[in-house]
Amino acid sequence: MNKGKEIILDDYAFLVSQTDEKGIIEFANEDFCKVAEYSIDELIGQPHNIVRHPDMPKSAFEDLWNTIKNDKIWTGYVKNTTKSGGFYWVFATIYPTLLSNGKKGYLSCRKKATSKEIEIAINLYKI
Repeated sequence: MNKGKEIILDDYAFLVSQTDEKGIIEFANEDFCKVAEYSIDELIGQPHNIVRHPDMPKSAFEDLWNTIKNDKIWTGYVKNTTKSGGFYWVFATIYPTLLSNGKKGYLSCRKKATSKEIEIAINLYKI
């Protein structure tokens, strides 16, 4: 397990990002930038996995991609990494959507995961 500093989201944090269908970030809100420790300019054009924590099992993201590519909504707990090597847990909901250019994309909305939910996810993911 990576021992970076854990960032605890505040109860009202709402992290939002939008990607194209390949997972390239096209939008990130202020809460996401603040928690992940990146500026908006550092995030735009980057693959969303820039915040993927190495503790997360590949199978979780395989399930996520299989779900959203089939135009279904995916929800789950995700451990992400910050620019400085810290980490934070979120409850994520990812929606397939149409982008302003008419192409397929994804909208990810994330909120604070409770300590109980994090404990369940750690056991589920065997972290």
